[in-house]
Amino acid sequence: MVCLAVQQAAPDAVLLIQLLRAAVVVALLATVSRRAIPLRPARPGWSLLVGVAVFAVWVGPDWLWPGYRSHWLFENALTGRAASSIPAELRSDVLLLALRAGTSVLLVPILEELFWRGWLMRWLVRPRFHTVPLGTYTATSFWTVALLFASEHGPYWEVGLAAGIAFNWWLVRTRNLADCILAHASANACLAAWVLLGGHWQFWL
Repeated sequence: MVCLAVQQAAPDAVLLIQLLRAAVVVALLATVSRRAIPLRPARPGWSLLVGVAVFAVWVGPDWLWPGYRSHWLFENALTGRAASSIPAELRSDVLLLALRAGTSVLLVPILEELFWRGWLMRWLVRPRFHTVPLGTYTATSFWTVALLFASEHGPYWEVGLAAGIAFNWWLVRTRNLADCILAHASANACLAAWVLLGGHWQFWL
């Protein structure tokens, strides 16, 4: 979050900030979270399909209704604008694009799933979260995490909410965080392809 704030303040340093962000995430995952990262999804095929469905929901409104995102409900002083953090002159920089895509597919799903559904969704059930089985459902924890997940996606909050609900539901269904990580990675991979192949840069905030 700090890196994102710095990136908005210093757009000319986007490559350096992306490198720093990736290095920090890798270091944290390797030193702090290594033993907590699950590696074996129980339903890999279905998890991939959940990710593809989340991607379809994510881009669907803007594809079906051009101009939809410019409504004040989505672009306002609180949520910001749907504008890419990557300057136009750097959109052919192979290193930057590979770094951004790799981070979004390989690192972000692990980091976010550990935080949102591996920790917070359980902590809201009981502060001694390690005693709460993965996938435990309470309305408070389920909807609080979904709403907070939506809030971090700015002008895409409504599709962020749908994604949060889908990933929460998938954890409740599978009780396996690796399945959520795979679903999240699948969605982000589809979105990266959509951005890079279709030029839909606004999806990379």
